[in-house]
Amino acid sequence: MSTPIKILSVFGTRPEAIKFFPLVHALERDERFDSRVCVSGQHRGMLDQVLEIANIVPDHDLDLMQPDQTLDALTANLLTGIGKVLDKEKPDWVMVQGDTATAMSGALAAYYRKIPVAHVEAGLRSGNIHHPWPEEVNRKIVGSFAALHFAPTETAANALKREAIDPAGIHVTGNTVIDALHWITAQIEQKPELATNLADLETRFSGKRIIGVTSHRRENFGGGMEAIADAIRRIAARDDVAMIFPVHLNPNVRKVMNAELEGLDNVALIEPLDYPHFARLLDICTLMLTDSGGVQEEAPALGKPVLVMRETTERPEGVEAGTAKLVGTDADMIVAECNRLLDDQAAYEAMSQSHNPFGDGQAVGRIVEALAEN
Repeated sequence: MSTPIKILSVFGTRPEAIKFFPLVHALERDERFDSRVCVSGQHRGMLDQVLEIANIVPDHDLDLMQPDQTLDALTANLLTGIGKVLDKEKPDWVMVQGDTATAMSGALAAYYRKIPVAHVEAGLRSGNIHHPWPEEVNRKIVGSFAALHFAPTETAANALKREAIDPAGIHVTGNTVIDALHWITAQIEQKPELATNLADLETRFSGKRIIGVTSHRRENFGGGMEAIADAIRRIAARDDVAMIFPVHLNPNVRKVMNAELEGLDNVALIEPLDYPHFARLLDICTLMLTDSGGVQEEAPALGKPVLVMRETTERPEGVEAGTAKLVGTDADMIVAECNRLLDDQAAYEAMSQSHNPFGDGQAVGRIVEALAEN
């Protein structure tokens, strides 16, 4: 038997971990690969929640999270920290996911050592380097030298081709987040106790339509967050809805949301949810208000419309398919579009029943086979 291909998967945030763990599981089961995992700890507590539920024990944990860390300080620590791991492991491939500082730095550290890079969720482009910031530039950097590009959709693949990426290295796979959602849904069915902590809120809001909310984008800090809070307050004035809002740990989010929304009867400001409970929130909500990227992919898999509180999205497939709508951070627009979905059944069904363009839950298998062939 030939020597297994040594893959070092590098990630550090909760969204990366969610999208990576089904792939890590598959690589660990496949005798063609020697799978190693390096986590940066860019998100600490939220990352650890996913590692625990997915039963992944990293081979290397850089534990780099620090309060109020600047992007340049984080990037410098990531480059040197991941570089030391690469010098020790000497992998055949480095695999990164998405567009975080960890992904960009892990890929760059590999490039400096002439180790080929495989990029999961490649080709996402908003066309604006400041929205989302700094993610748009992070993913463009990785895309400029990765050897394998695992694009979730044809739209993402075409974006790479427009940047003169060799089509031979581009594989349309679907998004691994759908694989992850299928896995966690099956886990919750087998072990309902994994996701019972929302039961009190479900009882409290019985008879109301639940709207899930997430917000954390850097470009929305300041005035954008204040406008989002204003919209939430106005929507929650309806007596037929309730808002469940897991508030991001970033103080730029917390200070605004706590000041503006704390104490409202129809708004539950709660701590960030682990993955099983977030999947439960997606299941029980009527729709999602978000500035997240991943939610634009996950919610449609469960038939839930998404109102995207951003000016642009690197996931235009959802907008084109009708599963998502851009509403920006204008409070009037957010309120109007939310009320439209709540009051117009036809408009709601048009979004909830649209085809999810982000995959069929088989992305991991396609990625594994492409890696084996290279």
